[in-house]
Amino acid sequence: MTTFPSSLPTTIKPPSSLQLPLLPKMDQSNFVMPKRPKTASFLSDSYRLAGASLVAFMVFWTIWSSFPPSPPPTPALTVPAAADSAAPDLAYASPEKNFYDDPKLSYAIGSAPVRKWDEKRREWLRQHPSFVAGSATRIVMVTGSQSEPCKNPRGDHLLLKLFKNKVDYCRRHGIDIFYNNALLHSKMFSFWAKTAAVRASMLAHPEAEWIWWVDSDAAFTDMDFLPPLPRYHDFNMVVHGWPLLLQQRHTWTGINAGVFLIRNCQWALDFLDVWASMGPQSPDYDKWGKILSSVFKDKIFPESDDQSGLIYLYLKEKEKWGNKIYVEGEYYFEGYWLEIVGNFDNITARYDKIERNVAALRRRHAEKVSEGYARVWEEQLKGAGYGKGSWRRPFVTHFTGCQPCSGAHNQMYSGESCFDAITRALTFADNQVLRNYGFVHPDLEDPSTVKPLPFDYPPLD
Repeated sequence: MTTFPSSLPTTIKPPSSLQLPLLPKMDQSNFVMPKRPKTASFLSDSYRLAGASLVAFMVFWTIWSSFPPSPPPTPALTVPAAADSAAPDLAYASPEKNFYDDPKLSYAIGSAPVRKWDEKRREWLRQHPSFVAGSATRIVMVTGSQSEPCKNPRGDHLLLKLFKNKVDYCRRHGIDIFYNNALLHSKMFSFWAKTAAVRASMLAHPEAEWIWWVDSDAAFTDMDFLPPLPRYHDFNMVVHGWPLLLQQRHTWTGINAGVFLIRNCQWALDFLDVWASMGPQSPDYDKWGKILSSVFKDKIFPESDDQSGLIYLYLKEKEKWGNKIYVEGEYYFEGYWLEIVGNFDNITARYDKIERNVAALRRRHAEKVSEGYARVWEEQLKGAGYGKGSWRRPFVTHFTGCQPCSGAHNQMYSGESCFDAITRALTFADNQVLRNYGFVHPDLEDPSTVKPLPFDYPPLD
């Protein structure tokens, strides 16, 4: 598990999954090995068998001794019996009834509210005890895109690479991931679609404490970093934003709703229902558009949107919702790409310099034990800082406004600048992954070219 300075504690997320019924075991309690019949000739037969065996053995030994001795067998790899004893049992589903057996349960947002969810989750975990260990910090990541092909000719390729980036990150940290490209509510299009996917994921994964939504146009650019979950112990939602800016000036950009953690609990289900009630499936959709536009004077379009709705609930209903939402501004829980991508070369140079001076970081190792090496990195990065101005790798780079699928990017920058920046970020991240496979991209703008890494890389000056 990656460790962080006291200001940034962290946690590990073991994998999890739904389960299938266990096949019944054979009942061996009444199985008795049949006894060999005893006859009067037993002893005489035994002597004859022993004599014949001795003659055969002498013949075999005479022949065998003429051959050179064979090398000793290669010792078999052994795994300690307790190595996987704490892993969830993916093949067992309890025969006891639980909330899944309720015909009134609906995964759809806007349907009948789910009640007593915390108790139902606890009961499910009691029925499936192998999932209890680690359940307090277990994460399921949720992301997705539209079901139709992208209008931008490069869009589907970019989305595939952005998804690969998330899969790489999840594999390194044992996080399950769900990619959804279907509208789970026909009227909840565009940015509103996430609320339906998150709600369904909460019900599908009672073993997980957190659901982590990550927009399709966001990329992990620090493959070692993990969210400091202990910091959020008293909160039910984590978003990236600027708390002081929200308090001093009501702005619809004070929080970014493209990446968030939400606890799998009753509060969150209730919050999603209220949040989604501002969306296009609601009869109050137009009314909420007017309300949000009147509150956030800098809002650039009249329709009700998820981000403005989230900020409204955070500010206006502080007691019920806002006090349970943590606005993270210390590190790049998601960072604006324009202030990040130009620093990748300098960051790479700083990391290479550290590796040249720390032999432990140059040692080749299996990908599965990367978190142990991340602890060594943390010791070397204490003075790097976090966020803007830091030379630490940015955690998540978010390509807000680039619209890689539709191509309808913000007019303040060109499409090529967006797509080139996405390529650089993904190649920068992929170099961290390929390091464990013995390769590197020498040029961040050329993701198709790799070269093998020599032993003891990077070379000493």
